[in-house]
Amino acid sequence: MQVIKKSLEGLVEIIPTVYKDERGGFFETFNKTVFEKHGLPIEFIQDNQSFSVKGVVRGLHFQREPYAQGKLVRVVSGRVIDVAVDIRAESPTFGQYELVELDAIRQNMFYVPAGFAHGFVALEDSVFCYKCTNVYNKASEGGIVWNDPDLNIDWQVAAPIVSEKDQQLPLFKHFFSS
Repeated sequence: MQVIKKSLEGLVEIIPTVYKDERGGFFETFNKTVFEKHGLPIEFIQDNQSFSVKGVVRGLHFQREPYAQGKLVRVVSGRVIDVAVDIRAESPTFGQYELVELDAIRQNMFYVPAGFAHGFVALEDSVFCYKCTNVYNKASEGGIVWNDPDLNIDWQVAAPIVSEKDQQLPLFKHFFSS
């Protein structure tokens, strides 16, 4: 298992060793020893899964304290562009984002710690799974509109499919100026 620190502090891409033969394949999706060695969480308390058709954008979502969540995300089938936006006001990279392509062939994973807004776009029909370090709490949920002009995220799809709820999220500058 290879662990690669990304440019924004706390973000990590995990590339498992995939063993393949004529029967199929095998890989570890979690290894406590490896995660501990790299300072990653070893306790996840909620697992989620979604299916998205090609072109769906989900996000940008986060949970406020005390329900802030770290997420270990991966694609079971398909391919997505995963996005993490730094919303830690004290961070030198506040307002910056990182993109990671996740796909079912490489089976790579992305760890997004608490303090980041998170979203993804399905580049093809995709099953997306994520382990969370905290439970979901509706009263603590927040978000930033997916197409915020100040963030200027290249979602890499011509005609995104976005929920009504996600289309009505506030701009980054409005949300974090209050």
